[in-house]
Amino acid sequence: MSAPAPTARGRAVLGAAPRPLLRMAFAAPLSVVAGLLLVTAYPALSWWPMAFPAVALALVVLVGRRFWSAVLIGFLFGAAFFSVNLLFTARYLGPIPWMALSVLEALLTAVFAAPIALAYRWMPRIAPGRIGRLLLLPALVAGLWTLREQIVGSWPYGGFPWGRIGVSQVNGPFAEVASWVGMSGLSFLAVLLCAMVIEIVRRPRVRRGIAAVPAAVVLIVLLVVPQFPTSEAGSLRVGAVQGNGPAGYFDQRERNAVLNAQLAASAPLLGQSMDVLLWPEGGVDSDPTANASTSAVLEELSRRVEAPLLVSAVTERGSELFNSSLLWTAEGQAGPTYDKRHPVPFGEYVPDRSFWEPFAPDLIGLIGRDYTPGTARPLIDVNGVGVGLAICFDVIYDDVVWDGAAEGAEVYMFQTNNADFRGTDENLQQLAFARMRAIETGRSVVNLSTVGTSQVIAPDGSTLDELPIDIAGHMLTDVPLRTGTTAAVVIGPAVKIVLGWGSLAGLLVAGAIVLGRSRRTKKTPAPVGTGV
Repeated sequence: MSAPAPTARGRAVLGAAPRPLLRMAFAAPLSVVAGLLLVTAYPALSWWPMAFPAVALALVVLVGRRFWSAVLIGFLFGAAFFSVNLLFTARYLGPIPWMALSVLEALLTAVFAAPIALAYRWMPRIAPGRIGRLLLLPALVAGLWTLREQIVGSWPYGGFPWGRIGVSQVNGPFAEVASWVGMSGLSFLAVLLCAMVIEIVRRPRVRRGIAAVPAAVVLIVLLVVPQFPTSEAGSLRVGAVQGNGPAGYFDQRERNAVLNAQLAASAPLLGQSMDVLLWPEGGVDSDPTANASTSAVLEELSRRVEAPLLVSAVTERGSELFNSSLLWTAEGQAGPTYDKRHPVPFGEYVPDRSFWEPFAPDLIGLIGRDYTPGTARPLIDVNGVGVGLAICFDVIYDDVVWDGAAEGAEVYMFQTNNADFRGTDENLQQLAFARMRAIETGRSVVNLSTVGTSQVIAPDGSTLDELPIDIAGHMLTDVPLRTGTTAAVVIGPAVKIVLGWGSLAGLLVAGAIVLGRSRRTKKTPAPVGTGV
């Protein structure tokens, strides 16, 4: 007589995978809602608490899903989020680049939704107890989310680390944790808290008080951990000029129009005492290293303000072009040149131009020059003070900022040009990164734009001085200096490896255990039934 069918208890012993919490008909629209909800956590709205329900909802719709349905859910979430969060890119080259970037980011999000769904299917089968459900599973899910942020931020063509959960918390009470574990670590802890709360709600048979302990510990850590201390080292009097000139790629302008706008906005600072005069990215629209008249203008300005200038221009060396930051004095260039380390793909250069040009020849043809990535250290000495540098989107990449701090930066000066994104919230999103970098490194940041918004940011992330968007003006600020490196700078790279790649290794181990148990179960002979 044949063996009886396995009971529900028997299937649990065999490690049956959980069913989806929500049918696809509900999960699909809710994933879109999650993506749109997450947008509100970032500038211009900056409703930082909304990141938590958005992440929680994005995870709930993945619970129990199989591979391809998880991919679909992840794509819908990513498309909803990035198509709105990156809408500013349409302002530069039109809808095609915006759609292409949004779809690419959504596809990467879709690919990495699958491992999270697998974690929800596999971990309960190998660790069904309280520790597994309330601690190990949430940690694995949070690590895989963090890995997805890291991959999106590094691939392809150097990646685009925009929309990280950590940066959404810059206005909230959890931001100081970034000074210990970096933005990736803060992303991990925020997602970990969401994943823990989900498991508390899903475990009605477990005493809620006991189940809530791990989540409560994470919340307390996020709330009470202070900013990592750095040492006061005096101040630097910085003049910063926002010229509001025609600095956009397609702006109509006469020769040296941007330079003249910067000179006009700098005039009120003549006769003022300062240690350095800062201009934004692209504030000089001719190469002072090759143009004697431009060099003479800068030398004269340095002489009149009795301070060095930190300017930015496109420089040419041989056949290569660089987006450069240069220190200029009354005697000419002083010190090394810093070249932007992460020029923007399809904005400042076209990778694999011969491959992509046939797909959009008109658009690709608009990008007539290709910048070469820089290799110099992001630091310059200004009268004995180490100044960390980043040009525009350099600020969103961990390596540039961390290298500056490790090399001895006592203050940061970020030069940017947001003219191509006038009328969008791009400048505010980038400014959120600058503020988070101040908190993360315990350093003041002077974030200066051609057109705004420009700010002087204290080491704790607060605003010391500001110039609004679309006006010409200047700031003259005593900027605090700091020494000593935060934990984020020291262990940040290791944290990213452990959280990201460690979670992938954990998922592979879980998968191997599930597969091994499944094979052993299939090989085990079924018990023979007793006839009557």
